[in-house]
Amino acid sequence: MKRRDLLLASAGLLLFWQVIAKVVNQPILPPPDRVLITLWNETITGNLSGHFFASLSRVAASTLLAIFTAAPAGLALGQFKRLNAFFSPIIYILYPVPKVVFVPVVLLFLGIGDLSKIVVIYLILFFQILVLVRDQAANLHPELIRSVRSLGAGRLALFRFVFLPASIPGILTALRQSVGTAVAVLYIAELFATQQGLGYYIYLNGNTLFNYPAMYAGVIAMSILGLGLYFTVDGLERRLCPWQVKNRSTSG
Repeated sequence: MKRRDLLLASAGLLLFWQVIAKVVNQPILPPPDRVLITLWNETITGNLSGHFFASLSRVAASTLLAIFTAAPAGLALGQFKRLNAFFSPIIYILYPVPKVVFVPVVLLFLGIGDLSKIVVIYLILFFQILVLVRDQAANLHPELIRSVRSLGAGRLALFRFVFLPASIPGILTALRQSVGTAVAVLYIAELFATQQGLGYYIYLNGNTLFNYPAMYAGVIAMSILGLGLYFTVDGLERRLCPWQVKNRSTSG
């Protein structure tokens, strides 16, 4: 995605917002210039930035935890058919279940601290990464594995030089698919008994203080968080899997 296209799309959305705000002409939908001024003021005073970094830390922690647990598990399932046959029915049942339904359960078991919110997002990312990495590991060409083994590579070397590099595109694809859902679930999780995070900030200003410019500033901040995560995944893909980016641009 070119920077110019992003700027043009952003300008078009702001223009559309400005027109709708003029037509509605209600306090519940302030114009974008007022919201952007509020966003700037809330950021430089620290009112919004503290909530932003609280949400960012939760998403980052859950993402790293999911990668370091789901990727090895997916590789193991992809390599060992018996292990995959045993766990596949369990994954088949749990994978389609919306993980947001576990929010009350996780809160009851783990309390209202950061851990419960990290675990909820972790559940979403875990299953996405697990399934994609498992499928990629299972679909590796047998000739590639045999050729590496013929050079004297053991199971550890196969994991390091074959299966692990092959899992990286699956991990990045899973993260790209899960970013939006993870941020949405983060918002819901931060509504429960917390005073830190963008979800709390948005709800407080919109439903308690009726400070609608600040509420929309929080919405923009959460959008920036999601876009930042998405662009980070894109950057990692360009660095770690340049062939995949080239194939996508060629096919497009």
